[in-house]
Amino acid sequence: MNLFRRSGSQLALLVLALAGMADAIYLTLVHYNDQISLACPQNAVFNCAHVITSTYSYVPGTSLPISLPGLAWCLVVAALALAGIFLDDEQGWLRITQFAWTLLGLLTALYLVYVEIVLLHNICIWCTVLHALILVMFLLTLVRLPIRRTREDEQWADEDRDEVVGEMPAEPKQ
Repeated sequence: MNLFRRSGSQLALLVLALAGMADAIYLTLVHYNDQISLACPQNAVFNCAHVITSTYSYVPGTSLPISLPGLAWCLVVAALALAGIFLDDEQGWLRITQFAWTLLGLLTALYLVYVEIVLLHNICIWCTVLHALILVMFLLTLVRLPIRRTREDEQWADEDRDEVVGEMPAEPKQ
């Protein structure tokens, strides 16, 4: 139990990634199986069918739905979260890797939101759910980034601490 208490943010990333995987699996199944109905309203703003059957819903130059790279992206996030749970959660390389990977996902999601709103004039609710999950994962990794202090930052922190304690700051050496 200490394992999960120690790495709550990694557990949150894992849960978000699993939710994203479920979303991507659903969209992939709808793409490949006509027997599965698409649960999405169809009106002037929302039209999942229009979005997921457009030319933008495929990996460029292939017949693969864009949901498959989304699924793979979520799998990588889940694997990194598991690494954070079972390895040392405080490792800098892991935090930087998670941040970089979620930044890549966020940039992709922003492009896809642009496509939905500007080019297709329709929004897919299921795609939006995944985009929101990606945003939350990015924000979670952003706040966990290690902050490296420079010597100048440490000097300012020392001076601030001296002022709070009531001591006189040290005279600068000449």
